Amino acid sequence: MANTEEALEHPLGARHLAGCVALSKSANWNQNEADWRLMLELGRGYGLSLADGTLAASTLTLPYGERFAWVSMVLVLPEHRRKGYATQLLRRALDDLRNEGRSAVLDATPAGREVYAQEGFRDTWGYRRYALRASPGADEGAAKLRVTDMNVRPLAEADWQQVLALDAPAFGASRERLLRALARRLPAAALVAERKGEFIGFLLGRDGREASQLGPLVARDADAAKALLAAALAQIAPPIYLDIVDRETALRAWLEKRGFEFQRPFTRMVHGADR
Repeated sequence: MANTEEALEHPLGARHLAGCVALSKSANWNQNEADWRLMLELGRGYGLSLADGTLAASTLTLPYGERFAWVSMVLVLPEHRRKGYATQLLRRALDDLRNEGRSAVLDATPAGREVYAQEGFRDTWGYRRYALRASPGADEGAAKLRVTDMNVRPLAEADWQQVLALDAPAFGASRERLLRALARRLPAAALVAERKGEFIGFLLGRDGREASQLGPLVARDADAAKALLAAALAQIAPPIYLDIVDRETALRAWLEKRGFEFQRPFTRMVHGADR
């Protein structure tokens, strides 16, 4: 453990869950207690607490295979920002990943992007978060997808082999534990798509602190992606968040017709690897 001003560095554990949720809330992020529990089970948490026990800052690393790990939940309570807490925990996490031979990946908000760049992260690509605040009206209803050669149905246990086979090359590593946990979190969003008997996509989601979050969504083409989303949106009430890669302009336009509105941008950044 190391001291920085009045804060003490320590591992994050289940006993810190209330403080973790308070950090999410202070930043208006969507993570709830179930999200924090899952991330602490899958990865390693770093925290800085004040003398009175208040959790002032956090960082998490989630390993995927041997090559890389996700850095997430780099948070500081508003009243304790600009004290170097986030930088301290981030550097500690990067040191641990470097010793393990793993590169680091993260999704940066505009406020965090410059900080991460100073620590050696570089941009790869961007995406945007969209929010649906109310059910689509009559005008948006015209944007509903009509597909005749595709079957969208609930995810079944027998589908997991195909889900993982499609996801691994898209993501870059196996994330089976995460995907299975998400399937339990929001069953109405746990869907698969088939065309003429061929497995062509899946969608998962989770309940969040502010809204239901749809994703990950992995599909072989845009029609499959739209069919999965249309099926989920017919069952899940707003508010709903959805992240869309910048290059998917047609899919963004389709969502906007259904009432989704742009919320904030993110940048996927990498440290210690080319991609």
